[in-house]
Amino acid sequence: MKVVRSTPKMPKRRREGHKGDYGRVLIVGGSAGMSGAPAMSGLAALRSGAGLVQIACPARIQPIVAGLAPCATTIGLAETAGGQVSSTKGLGQLRRAIGSQDVVAIGPGLGRGADVGKIVVGVLKAAQARPVVVDADGLNALAATRRWWEAVGGPVVLTPHPGEMERLLKGAKLGVRSEDREKSAGALAERTGAVVVLKGAGTVVSDGRRVYVNRTGNPGMATGGSGDVLTGVIAGLLGQGLAPFDAACLGVFVHGEAGDLGARRLGAVSLMATDLIDELPAAFQSLGK
Repeated sequence: MKVVRSTPKMPKRRREGHKGDYGRVLIVGGSAGMSGAPAMSGLAALRSGAGLVQIACPARIQPIVAGLAPCATTIGLAETAGGQVSSTKGLGQLRRAIGSQDVVAIGPGLGRGADVGKIVVGVLKAAQARPVVVDADGLNALAATRRWWEAVGGPVVLTPHPGEMERLLKGAKLGVRSEDREKSAGALAERTGAVVVLKGAGTVVSDGRRVYVNRTGNPGMATGGSGDVLTGVIAGLLGQGLAPFDAACLGVFVHGEAGDLGARRLGAVSLMATDLIDELPAAFQSLGK
């Protein structure tokens, strides 16, 4: 595979540009007790330049999500008794919502259960040629779906951490060396046609032909919600027209840079996922230096 060492540039904005020019992003996630995850993804997408963000979540947590992410709009989806998105009525609502979007991100806080796999596969099919980012519970649901890779088509970005990666590869143990991680990410990318972002120290991005190893980030980012922020960053970049591989490479770089800025300000011990969102403006500004 060709090694990519530099990150792509952000597209320049026209002076007369408007919010419709910078991407309509739909975040699908959340469940009872997990309202923060989709909200953080939505905020991160906005901080990464998305013009419009809509968060689709179970109806019972919609008021909480709307309060956490006031610059995004929300959709309250039909839900199961346990507070997860329903794979019947909820999926129908999602199919209608996707029609007006440019990018979809699914998974943060979605929960686990039989319905979740049906929702993820249904969203992938409904998205058609639109870019889709699949993360967190979306990946776990895919891994539990028979021949799940057949549902992955079009411009898809998968963002597993090592545990999720092992489940996607059906129990294959991952090596800890960089070259082992690159090989695993490349193999999954070749199998699915997706861009794979294997998270961790030295996050690896591969489309099966190219590989990029990120050098930003620190151990303070090993905290709940960091991955939800990365999902939003990549989705926001896709909305502005970056190709999936480019959006993933730039996304992991900026996400790690935000973590480094936050660690310098707060220390690695006290770093939280919301701090990454706060540091995203400075991280993007650093790209121009």
